[in-house]
Formats: sequence, structure tokens, C-alpha cells
Amino acid sequence: MSRQKRSKNAPKTGSLKTVSIPIKGSTLLEVENLTITFPTVRGPVDVVKDSSFRIDPGKTLGIVGESGSGKSMTSLAIMGLLPEGGEASGRIRFYGHDLLDRSDREMRRVRGDKIAMIFQDPLSSLNPYYTVGVQIAEAYRAHRGGSKAAAKKVAVEAMRRVKIADPDRRVDHYPHQFSGGMRQRIMIAMALCLEPDLIIADEPTTALDVTVQAQILDLMKELQEETGTGMLFITHDLAVVSEVADEVLVMKGGETMEHGTAEEIFSNPQSSYTKALLDAVPRITDVVGDIKGVSHE
Repeated sequence: MSRQKRSKNAPKTGSLKTVSIPIKGSTLLEVENLTITFPTVRGPVDVVKDSSFRIDPGKTLGIVGESGSGKSMTSLAIMGLLPEGGEASGRIRFYGHDLLDRSDREMRRVRGDKIAMIFQDPLSSLNPYYTVGVQIAEAYRAHRGGSKAAAKKVAVEAMRRVKIADPDRRVDHYPHQFSGGMRQRIMIAMALCLEPDLIIADEPTTALDVTVQAQILDLMKELQEETGTGMLFITHDLAVVSEVADEVLVMKGGETMEHGTAEEIFSNPQSSYTKALLDAVPRITDVVGDIKGVSHE
């Protein structure tokens, strides 16, 4: 894991252990001029260039773009998990505390507790040798402590919260005993058991069929309304981001192409790249036209 570059002249802002939930309307996460650089044989390469955005409590920012656009690297920089060799500069303020000015030890306290991440492939993220209950409970105990029995109760409640049937029994099942959609619910339960203030969801529905995908999106929106958690939702799918995001940031080649409210982006895109992405989304009228033979002249 790479150590992140501290912002120049960044002041010490105190311990994140003492951070409390701010008053409604204050900024949860503020990213300013984030640049992520990796060394190559041809010299340093910026995979994210001068990116800026903010997320308020209870709101969702969707970052959308093709593979290699810098979406996931942005999320890894926020978590302090850049791959070896990567350097992040700029500012990443969480409740006003600059995360780029934090030690690895401090970031370990932040990850999972105050900022949780839901990954794309739950099967590879869950350990096949342990029950899902043990894995949820382990995440809880790592930050909250307590007995195994108490943590297991938390795991059962978290599974119930994400609408897994019979959680008292299924808490002792292994990952392979769940469907793909249920495994993703397990990952959401793991993220929510510590009641984080920010959730980063990196392509959480990509591997799911459209019906299960819709169920997971509905669940995430419902849980967000209940908890007031802020969310950074990363996807290449504009249809998905239109369902979940309050604001949208469009990336290409590490650069921000466009940033605005979801309504602005979808009703009046300004960037030619955004327009091309929107034009590539299948529409029901196109399908109906093909069925009727309109497009077969």
C-alpha cells in the first residue's frame, strides 16, 4: 500500500477519533484539486487530475466514466488505500480534517468506522473459510470491541436490516451458500454495522442481473434515508447513477468532463463526452422501433 502525499503546508487538525456528526447542512467530504500520480518508465503519470467535489450528509454523488477514467483511484485515495507507488496531492477533507495529512494508523481507525466501502465483487471480498456472521462481527469488534456473542447479535441485526430472511440461522452460513444478490446484501450489512458517516460504493451492482440490481439500489436508498449517510457511488452505468445520485461527476482519462446536479447532467449536458455517454444508453423507443421494423429499411 502506498503512503499518500501530505498536502503542502497542511495544518494539523486534531484527531479524527473526536469527530462528531456535524449540524445538518455542513460538508461531510470535500475534495479539492485531487491529483493522483504513479511512476512509470516514461516518467510520472497523473491518473486523476485536479479533481474537486463535495458530499453533504444524506446526499449521493455519482462518479461515472469508462474504465480507466480514475473513478476507483479517487475512492482509494479517500480511503488511504492507493496501490504501491501512488501519490495523492491536494486536499481530502472529512468533517474538515484533511485525510492526506493522516498517518496510516489514524486512517485504519477511519476505514470501516467512519468511512465504509462496498466493493464490486462480494464473492472475492468475503473470505470463503469463515461464516458471514463471523466476518460482519469481526469488522464490528475491530472498531468497537466487545464479546463475540455481542458482536454476533450486531451481525444478526445488520443482516435483518438489509432484509436477509431468517438472519438468526443464516448468520452461520458461508458465502457460497448465498446468491450474488444476497452476498452483496452481506457486504452492505458489513458496511452499515458500524453506522459510518460516508459509504463509498464502487460498482456495487455491476455483477448482478437487472432485477437484483434494482432491489439492491432500492435497499441502499432506503437505508440511506434511514441513517442520513452520505454516499459516493461509482459506476460506468448512467442508468444506475440516474437512480441514486443527487449530483453527478463525469470523468474521462483522469479529468473531470462535467459536474452538476443529476437533473442538469441528464437534461442539459454540456460536455460532448457526456452527450456521447447519454446517446449510448439504450431507450425503449429504439427497441420498439426495431420490433415494428422501423429501423429495417
